[in-house]
Parts: sequence; C-alpha cells; structure tokens
Amino acid sequence: MYNEIIDRLPYKSSFLFVDNISSLNEDGVTGDYTLKKDAFFYEDHFVGYPVTPGAIITEIMAQIGLVVLGIYLVSRAPQEYKPVTDMVLFPLLTSTDISFNRMVLPGEKVTVLSRKEYFRFGKLKCRVEMRNTKEELVAKGIVAGVIKQR
Repeated sequence: MYNEIIDRLPYKSSFLFVDNISSLNEDGVTGDYTLKKDAFFYEDHFVGYPVTPGAIITEIMAQIGLVVLGIYLVSRAPQEYKPVTDMVLFPLLTSTDISFNRMVLPGEKVTVLSRKEYFRFGKLKCRVEMRNTKEELVAKGIVAGVIKQR
C-alpha cells in the first residue's frame, strides 16, 4: 500500500530495514521488519548465540519511525518546499534516546510505532517504540533528524 514511500528510501539490500508500512499519516507511522537469519551482523554478534545489536534495533526504529514519516511529510509539504522530483532525499539522524527492554533474535518480526512530536524547519522528532509478535516492548525512546536533498 505504501510501496512508493518504501521505494524512496535511500537504503538497499542489506541495510534496508523496512518490510511493510501498515499505517501512515501526518501524525505517525506503523511498520514492521523481519530480521533475516543470515544478516551480516549476526556472524560476530555474538559468536554461537546471535543477538541483534542495539545499533541495528535503533536503525530499524529510525528507518520506519523517522525516515518513512519524514519522506511522507516532505512529500506533503506546500509546493514551494517540495523537493525537485529527481532529487535524492538523504535522512540524517541527529539524536536518539533509546531504552532497550528485550533481545531480538534472528528471524524475529518486529513492529515499530512512531508518533510525531514535531516537524518544523526541516527537523522531525518522534516518539518511537518497537514490539515483538507477542506485543512485548522491545525498545522505546525518541529519535530526531533532518532530511536533506541532494
């Protein structure tokens, strides 16, 4: 349903952490990602007992909760603020404050729920949380960033 937004994400292959967007509006986004069992970061984190690194959990939360929402908001901006259609959008994460509650193992599906705190002067700040398929809280916090055009 929101494939046009996913197609605009500036990530490909092993660093794209968005499978599906289930809801998206000016106030927030919900989406999910299933961690691939053969992902590059499991090889050494941790040997014999692979666990998803916190940096990857944060990245999943940022891609779904900040970048997807940011691209959507930029595309809905008044005409004079819209990017030129052939311009590439680059999201820049400026700050995070994430608390981790549970481990995420290879093959697990996680869902990210993000609610916009504010979007002004090109900066977006969101309150995000990640849950597993049992609806258990995996992580929560705040992510902020800007989307630059190139």
